[in-house]
Amino acid sequence: MSDSKKTETEIPKAYDPKTVEDKWYAYWMKHKLFRSQVNTHKKPFTIVIPPPNVTGALHIGHAYNNTIQDIYIRFKRMQGYEALWTPGTDHAGITTQTVVERQLAKEGKDRKKIGREAFVAEVWKHKITYRDRIIGQLQKMGCSCDWDREWFTMDDHLSHAVQEVFIHFYEKGWIYKGNYIVNWCPFSQSAISDEEVDYKEINGKLWHFKYPVKDSAEFLTVATTRPETMLGDTGVAVHPDDERYMHLIGKKIILPIVGREIPIFADTYVDKDFGSGAVKVTPSHDPNDFQMGKRHSLEFINIMNPDASLNHNVPAAFQGMERFAARKKVVEEMDRLGFLAKIEDHVNRVGYSQRGNVPIEPLVSEQWFLKMEVLAKAALDKVLKGDIKFHPEKWVRTYEHWMTNIRDWCISRQLWWGHRIPAYYATDGNSTVAHNKEEAYQKLKTKNETLKIEDIRQDEDVLDTWFSSWLVPFSSFGWPDKTDDLKYYYPTNLLVTGPDIIFFWVARMIMAGLEFTGEAPFHQVYFNGIVRDEHGRKMSKSLGDGIDPIDVIEKYSADALRFTLVDLSAEGQDIHLAERQFELGRNFSNKVWNAFRFLAMQAQTLSDTEPAKPDISRIHELADQWILSRYHKAVNGITEGLEKYKLHDAMNSVYQFFWSDFCDWYLELIKDRLYNGDENTKRQTLSTALYVMEGIVKLMHPIVPFLTEEIWQRLKPRNDGESVMCQSWEYTDQAFYNDTAEKDMEVVKNLIVSIRNIRSEMNVPPAKKTDAIMISSDAETVKLLQNHAGYFKNLARVEALTVETKPVKPKLCASAVVSGVELFIPLEGIIDVAVEKSRLQKEITRLEGQVQSIIQKLSNNDFIAKAPPQVIEKENAKRDNFNQSIEKLQANLKQLNALG
Repeated sequence: MSDSKKTETEIPKAYDPKTVEDKWYAYWMKHKLFRSQVNTHKKPFTIVIPPPNVTGALHIGHAYNNTIQDIYIRFKRMQGYEALWTPGTDHAGITTQTVVERQLAKEGKDRKKIGREAFVAEVWKHKITYRDRIIGQLQKMGCSCDWDREWFTMDDHLSHAVQEVFIHFYEKGWIYKGNYIVNWCPFSQSAISDEEVDYKEINGKLWHFKYPVKDSAEFLTVATTRPETMLGDTGVAVHPDDERYMHLIGKKIILPIVGREIPIFADTYVDKDFGSGAVKVTPSHDPNDFQMGKRHSLEFINIMNPDASLNHNVPAAFQGMERFAARKKVVEEMDRLGFLAKIEDHVNRVGYSQRGNVPIEPLVSEQWFLKMEVLAKAALDKVLKGDIKFHPEKWVRTYEHWMTNIRDWCISRQLWWGHRIPAYYATDGNSTVAHNKEEAYQKLKTKNETLKIEDIRQDEDVLDTWFSSWLVPFSSFGWPDKTDDLKYYYPTNLLVTGPDIIFFWVARMIMAGLEFTGEAPFHQVYFNGIVRDEHGRKMSKSLGDGIDPIDVIEKYSADALRFTLVDLSAEGQDIHLAERQFELGRNFSNKVWNAFRFLAMQAQTLSDTEPAKPDISRIHELADQWILSRYHKAVNGITEGLEKYKLHDAMNSVYQFFWSDFCDWYLELIKDRLYNGDENTKRQTLSTALYVMEGIVKLMHPIVPFLTEEIWQRLKPRNDGESVMCQSWEYTDQAFYNDTAEKDMEVVKNLIVSIRNIRSEMNVPPAKKTDAIMISSDAETVKLLQNHAGYFKNLARVEALTVETKPVKPKLCASAVVSGVELFIPLEGIIDVAVEKSRLQKEITRLEGQVQSIIQKLSNNDFIAKAPPQVIEKENAKRDNFNQSIEKLQANLKQLNALG
């Protein structure tokens, strides 16, 4: 045999993913097997990817989310749908600008010095670099996206859609500009949404200040966690029913340091039982104070610059100071003036910008807003009526709560990277919105004929990142143009995303879809859980517990990555993950390979044997009837699980069938026929086994695509390389359902397991065979056991099997009752009872010593006080395991004592 021919037919003993995965992905790409096109003869199944941010590498959460999407797109492709998974990336305004600014700072460059145009050019370079990295990672994971349809949220046609939407809402009167309290990120110097704020428990202080009442010797004490904001106070509030302060309502205090007179007023917002019962009010720097300021017509004084340093609205000594330095100075000055009453320790809930990782500043700022009430109502109705289904359903309640309490959306951001707001201002004070400067000029010229185009400037702000991503279910298909793609692929079928962006993105996509297409953008939403570390903590750089999916692929394989993430998942539940758990996926891959290799090696001796759907009328062997019934029920289980978005149930169906039924039992049951049967028996047995193996490969393909492609190509050389993903999905055939065969095989299996357990518990040497006596009063059971004596001989090391209807108990034996059958294993001449009793007693004594040692450790107060909870938990588990082992050994010893 030539070396080339040997390479083609030789089946490696061990599965090596490094020689497989890149090869098959290149093959899929070369033959454009992910490509989708409008086909009116087929139903479409569409997924639009939740676009990853072009700011860095994908993390393990992305791997989990995209694995789920790929499973569904491969499943539907095999079911005969025109399956399309469109890939894309998000420009991620604040995040990307922050990353690039930091990079430039390392190079000694400043955004403001190089200017907007040069800075945006730098961001585009960054985008190209990280886009390539992200797409490479997705491909490494096996994602079967249609890469010819890749989009970016700042592509021309998507940007055009953003402009259309802004202009539409502006002309409708739903977009407006106004001053409002916003979350301000001092690092990015931009407004951010409520959902972009993370709250942390901070051990801080509560400062109590005395404010002097005008024309009185009386003081009004207030408490604050942000002393620097008192420089912007414009009022003090008390509860209208607080008898302590009723006489002060309507009077004024003299604001220390500043000298400003500010009113004392009553408002039911004040909690009279908290602190002193009096609240300082800074309307420009606190959302609750903002509302009180509106209600009581207070003055609004902004004391912050965009970087959160203090501005010209504070006394000169504080101007330009960094906010926390100003805080310290205010406290010192209040103490010097005699207005510092006391300082208390206080745990404060502080909002941090997700992107800048700095404390936010509530700040009154002029921003663009979109009215949300009408949009939200329509989007809520769609979900409550069941037109859009959430999986798991529990998220409907969360969605409903947010939608019924929605506020107008602050859509403007003070950034340079993003979709610039299409608003234009003329030097004469007029303004308009338009697609470009020329169009704006033509509009504004109708109001002022002398106007020149150079007299017009565009708004400096950009739109919130989500203002483009809420459009992608239809903008990525060419909207606002009425394209064939939009007509065919929209609305999409499935969205897979995390529940943490149910407000950011899911709700807004539904609103936009209904407003601009009249249809909801998707039918199903699958909320995957969050991947946490093994202790349940959210993975982070600071904890050092993050897992890089590419590192996992290099060490374990892409299939192992995918399999493990899905295997550990349950609908909507978080995953607690440690890197070592990816061994689960690697072990599974090896098990599949070994099963295939065993059958393939047998097929080489019967070279013309091919998988073929068996003729059920000609299948008489119990093991074959049983495996075919179990197989078709597994097909039903995985199909139903996927269709109902019970991914873990689907995974469990195929896993349990393959690992337990097929490998642990069926392959063992047929070895005697394959090794010792005649040519016809071998061929028929192998054909049935290969038929099931081929089906398993197809069922597993969406989960572990690389391994299954490699096996498929080796199983099906006659296909001339046709991919497994091009095969039809398996469908259950109830003609193969055989409850009688399953019931009979369960009896046989239970007895085999019982014999194995007895041999193990009695320490029977593996090489020694034993006899077995089985007694049943049921004639059908006796016939079953007699007809399948070979199963017990081959799988349970049984020398001679005796099946009786009346009890004939040997003198020295171990016994059990299994599935209504009395089982006796003669032990005379097999084991030395005295030696075995002595061994068991010694082992019991050893384990009892281990238990006592643990009990003493857990009784030690110093150990309990110092040991981490997980160490104590581990000790308790060890004790319980030892006790369980002792119970088993004592039962075995009792049985031996009964033998004499």
